[in-house]
Amino acid sequence: MDRKYIERYESLCASLESLMGARDRDLSDEFVLSGTVQKFFLTFDIAWKVLKDIIVKYHQINDFATGSPRETLRIAFSVKLIDDDRWMNMLGDRNELTHDYDGTMAKEKVEAIVGEYIPLFVEFRNKAEKFC
Repeated sequence: MDRKYIERYESLCASLESLMGARDRDLSDEFVLSGTVQKFFLTFDIAWKVLKDIIVKYHQINDFATGSPRETLRIAFSVKLIDDDRWMNMLGDRNELTHDYDGTMAKEKVEAIVGEYIPLFVEFRNKAEKFC
């Protein structure tokens, strides 16, 4: 892979490492909660772009909507970069959380972020490392 991919992969690793810190924090604390959600947004956005890079460069699939996380996840599933439909749930939660202006939804979704989505990110990070 090229330098751009490696830099994006390194950003994914750093963002994920920061997000994983939420597992050791008091998630009922409003500041920790909002920070966890923001790190989740960032980690998700970097992850789908790394997926897109691998799809385009390694699988040489160029005829999909490269600006669409949903389409990227669909293709990533078809080429076995991800093997869990919870990625689509993650996308849905990310999209819903962007409209959570009072933090109510964040309180509901933080357990999924920590308990389900961090392990999915870790699994993907480990797969993506092989393309460096």
